[in-house]
Amino acid sequence: MKAHLLYVEDDASLSFVTRDNLEMNGYKITCCMDGREAMEVVKNERFDLCILDVMLPEVDGFTIAKEIRKYDAEVPILFLSAKSLKEDRIEGLRIGGDDYLTKPFSIEELLLKVEIFLRRRHMVAPQMPKLIRIGQYLFDYTNLTLEQNGELRRLTQREADLLRYLMSNRGQVIRRSAILEQIWGEDDYFLGRSLDVFISRLRKYLQKDEGIKIENVHGIGFQFVCPE
Repeated sequence: MKAHLLYVEDDASLSFVTRDNLEMNGYKITCCMDGREAMEVVKNERFDLCILDVMLPEVDGFTIAKEIRKYDAEVPILFLSAKSLKEDRIEGLRIGGDDYLTKPFSIEELLLKVEIFLRRRHMVAPQMPKLIRIGQYLFDYTNLTLEQNGELRRLTQREADLLRYLMSNRGQVIRRSAILEQIWGEDDYFLGRSLDVFISRLRKYLQKDEGIKIENVHGIGFQFVCPE
């Protein structure tokens, strides 16, 4: 079955070229030319990945992402923007996005990111059980949930990937570069900022168990500590 992607872009020429390349690579594409149309689509359809231009007429990409998260906490969201400001990237991540690609971008880079997102969404770690006990929490990677005392939190795919990677290396000092290459597919400054945002989220999610810590190791990376 073809992966179904939502692609929202108001530039007609860019939209045509990008959609054509995505379809040639085997993806089913629902394409919207403005934010208001996309807002209606996400209420009625489910996607394997969403590619959202940030600057759109009527409704911007960040607002669309917030609407998507009301219906689907799991689907990866990739933002596209001509803006390269750090603050814009971080804002996109804070509202539930998973990555940010700055225009102009190469089709090859976009295709690679799409492939990585979809592969990671469907991969299952053979060395780890379906349900993982993390202190007071029960982590279900397959269903992207984190439960504590009957309270269930839905995780994004990127959050679940990161938590599973930290858990599989608990007690060890993990280099930032290793995390970025494993979870994001490459190591650069802006992805490093993304990693910091996701680490902050996981700390917040796990804060009710004081025995769980994601410690900064200055100049190196992180160490995940939790009760046996």
